[in-house]
Amino acid sequence: MTKNKAALLCGILFGLGLTISQMSNPDKVLAFLDVTGNWDPSLAFVMGGALITLATLQHFILKSPQPICDTKFHLPKTNDIIDKRLIFRAIIFGIGWGLVGFCPGAVLAAFGDGKFEPFSFMLACVGGMVLFNIFHEKNNQSRFKDVPP
Repeated sequence: MTKNKAALLCGILFGLGLTISQMSNPDKVLAFLDVTGNWDPSLAFVMGGALITLATLQHFILKSPQPICDTKFHLPKTNDIIDKRLIFRAIIFGIGWGLVGFCPGAVLAAFGDGKFEPFSFMLACVGGMVLFNIFHEKNNQSRFKDVPP
């Protein structure tokens, strides 16, 4: 299977999961964050299921000699890549998610609803990326190492 076909299949599966679990619905996400009102814990179960799946599969995948669609694994160079930039970006992500109930992955799945909100959110995301590239120089140093097969 080529990389593009595998990526397409994973994207479709991810989008179906978000749609079936209603995580592409911003009202559902905002209800999870509303701990003082009508709290909906279903997002915690979706995240928990994803975490259990990842932890289980990652254990077996990293024991294989190489990935299915590449010649080597691409892993972080060190375990200390949690820095101020990562924390700041995670905070910005969380604030945006909490304000509107969309994150970039879920908004792509929400495009099929035919509503205006996913398009306006994606436009804001692209605008933020453009502004970031204008005001910050790109760091050419890779934070990932190539792990040979």
